[in-house]
Amino acid sequence: SKSPSPRQNMPVRYFIMKSNNLQNIEISQQKGIWSTTPSNERKLNGAFWESSMVYLIFSVQGSGHFQGFARMGSVIGCERSQDWGSAGFGGVFKVEWIQKESIPFQFAHHLLNPWNDNKKVQ
Repeated sequence: SKSPSPRQNMPVRYFIMKSNNLQNIEISQQKGIWSTTPSNERKLNGAFWESSMVYLIFSVQGSGHFQGFARMGSVIGCERSQDWGSAGFGGVFKVEWIQKESIPFQFAHHLLNPWNDNKKVQ
């Protein structure tokens, strides 16, 4: 499918999104939305406008797995969602789920993050 805002010749960005629980990821997969902390909003919105595509790789904190990945489908707005039922989240934005599958971190141990002291991606 097409990017919501095609920006040719610009980098693709990737972010690991940690969730406190599996229920939030299930809500995201059902409704095609996500919400994050206000401290993450500026980074994600900047990446959305400055990149050709932004991929979000989801993991439940402490699970030892990735639960899948999605493409960021819109800028983060001011509208909040009651779906997560937790104060501390910012605005809602659209996500387009590409893969919904539990994958152990060990399958990605060969991937190192140069922007995080070459630590394993997990």
